[in-house]
This record gives sequence, C-alpha cells and structure tokens, in this order.
Amino acid sequence: MYLTDEQQAILDGRQGELLQKTMETLVRYGEVYEADRMVELDGPVQLVCSFAMAPLRPFFKILGEFKAAGIKTKLPFTADPRPMDFENMGFHGNTVEETVYKKLYSTQPEYEELLKSVGLKDQDAFSCACYFDEIGNTPSYGDKLAWAESSAVVYANSVLGARTNRNSGVIEIFSGILGLTPNFGFMTDEGRKADWVIELKTTKLPRPQILGSAIGFKVMEKVPYIKGLDQYLGSVIDQNAKDFLKDMGAATASNGAVGLYHVENLTPEAKEHGDALIREGAQTYVIDDAELERVKNSYPILWKYEHAIPYKAYIGCPHCSYDQLIQWAEKFEEALVRHNKKRISVDTVICSAPAVIRRFKETPYYEKLTKIGVEIGGVCPLMRVSGMDGVPVITNSNKLRTYSKSRYLDDDELVDVIVTGGGM
Repeated sequence: MYLTDEQQAILDGRQGELLQKTMETLVRYGEVYEADRMVELDGPVQLVCSFAMAPLRPFFKILGEFKAAGIKTKLPFTADPRPMDFENMGFHGNTVEETVYKKLYSTQPEYEELLKSVGLKDQDAFSCACYFDEIGNTPSYGDKLAWAESSAVVYANSVLGARTNRNSGVIEIFSGILGLTPNFGFMTDEGRKADWVIELKTTKLPRPQILGSAIGFKVMEKVPYIKGLDQYLGSVIDQNAKDFLKDMGAATASNGAVGLYHVENLTPEAKEHGDALIREGAQTYVIDDAELERVKNSYPILWKYEHAIPYKAYIGCPHCSYDQLIQWAEKFEEALVRHNKKRISVDTVICSAPAVIRRFKETPYYEKLTKIGVEIGGVCPLMRVSGMDGVPVITNSNKLRTYSKSRYLDDDELVDVIVTGGGM
C-alpha cells in the first residue's frame, strides 16, 4: 500500500507508539482487501459501539489510552443509540427487567464520558440514523467516510451518494483518529458497480421492510440496481422517499449484507450514470407480489408458544424520523377509534433520536401518544430486546426480527395487535 511521507512517519512511530499502532491496524486492514492507498475522510465517523457491555472492555481500554494521551478524532463523531433512556422510558414496576438492564449496562455513564473525551459530538449524538438533519452528521455526495453501522452505511452510500465501506467498530474509530481510511471496495468507482438487476413488478408500492428483505436474501453482500421503484417514489428524494429507503436499506443490510444499492432514476449515482453502473453479466431478480408474500411467509417464528399474546412491541429500528413519529401517532389514533379503545393493550416503544424526540415533544402528537400508553425513547431496540430472551416481542422492523426472536408484522397489522392485545 502506498503511504505518503506523513503517513509513513506515523507508521514508523515518529508521532508516538499509540498512533503507530493505530496506523498499523489500518494498514493491515487495507492490505487484506488490497487497498492501494489511504484516503482522507471528508466527514466524521459514526461509532457503532455505543453501549457499555462487558465484552467490549478491551475497546474501552483502547479509548482510555487515547484519552490519557489527549488524542481525539479529527472531527466530532456521532454514535449508535444508547441501550437505556431513563428520561423518557420506565420499567413500569418490572423490577426483573430493570435489574437486567442496569446490570448489563452498569458502566454506561462512565463509558459516555470516555466517548466525550475522545471526540463525541454531544449528548444528542446517539442514533443509528446519524444522517437526520436534527443530528447533523449528514454527508454530502461523494464524501469519503469510515462508518460501521450497517443501516447508516447503506443509507450514506445509496441515498446520499457518499462513500464508505462497511467497517468494524474499532476500525471506524481508528479511522476517525487519523482522519484516514483504506481505499478499496465502496471507496472506488469499480467497487460501486451493480452485480444484480432487481426488476420490481408489483401492483403497488411494497412494504420497504419486505422489499429490502427479499433483495438482501437474494444478493447477499453484492450491489443491486433496482428498476421500477421510481414509479412509486418518483425521481426526487423527498422525505417520504428518505423514510422508505432508510427502512428498505436496513432490511437489505440485515437480511443480507448489502452496503450499497442504486435505484433507477432516483438515487444520486443512478441518476448520474444510469445503466453504466451495471456490470456486464449482472444477474436479474424479478420481484412481484407473489415473491414478496413468499419472502414474508418464510420468516421463522421463534417464540416458545406460537400463539402467545405479545408482551412488548418495538417500532423504530432503525430510528424513526420526525415525519414517521407523526405518522405513527395518526395510525394509533385511527386504530383506537376503529376498535373503540382508549388505550393500547401491548406495551409499546417507538424509538427515535434524542433531538428528534425533543422536536416531537413540541407537537400535540407527543401527548396524544404518551396518553394512550406509547413510550417514545432514544434507545436501541435490539439492546432492549437482548435482555428479554423468551419474551414474545412484535415489531415492524426486519432488522430487529433478524437479530432477535422478535416477530415481524406489517404496520397496519402491528397497530391493530398493539391496540387490541389479541393473541397471534
């Protein structure tokens, strides 16, 4: 790998042993993937390791060394969601659940102070959707990044046209410290070309979670070029398109390992380069209504009792946008009227970024939701569900379904079950 004189000096230890080890790690990582050089980052990193669990102690030690040496990331960074949000959420008298979470994340406050010392942006910086306007870690077209959070990586690459590989958590913080990342994969023009053509032939706009799941299952870690979706979303990435592509992309990344997709006539690179992004010999996958139904029906039910009454519902994995919070408030209001109910019957948490929640609190929708029993918090649903093994949880998130024993329901079905409390 070619290194500049300055980069070589760091590798040779002329700026200290700590930065030497940091550079050596990035160089070895790049060499594994045959990177030709390092490229400078245009934006801050998004730290995936945002929770203080015991298995991450070696990483905490590394951060402690940076702190002791007074070393910070080149730019203030953001991080994935917190595992707990005591300000907005409670345990409703469930002392077992409270004990589990407090034990799992007992050192969270100390860890957050450590993150702050090495460059955390602020206390609002915790969200898997760091690209929301309210958070501010929103890269521009062509920006070079070093992110790890799968749903953020695929969004930045696809919807914003930035460039980042799907890195590991430690690699991303090392990249942020040095302001560098190896040049390979999605950082290169060749690495961003599509290996699959997805032909969408549905009779209506698909659920983003199911469409993303179907694509992820089929293409795995390859790049898909999606044709036919623009007939429903249009050719401009407005807020509706952003929310759809966010949720679809998260499903492609978790049900497969997609880090980049292109949508014909819609996403930036597809609009600029068109079919030139498709590799010669690319395979084709046709998705129609029947295929989407087949994919949805293939999800295994991992509950101990298949027809159990749901205990908990989680919405917002990845985090809901401000517009989505309003839409959920309207959905619940309509469902309560439809079922002649005053409050929901299943404990429900809608997850979003702290700054988005604060903005949402200024609207009448916030009181309407909390009054009927819905909690709105800045947590990571997966971190909450991780302490609830064996408990029947329902969700509209394919990512949460994939990484836990949660059961997937489409939005309308989910709302009805939450309101009525009916068994499955």
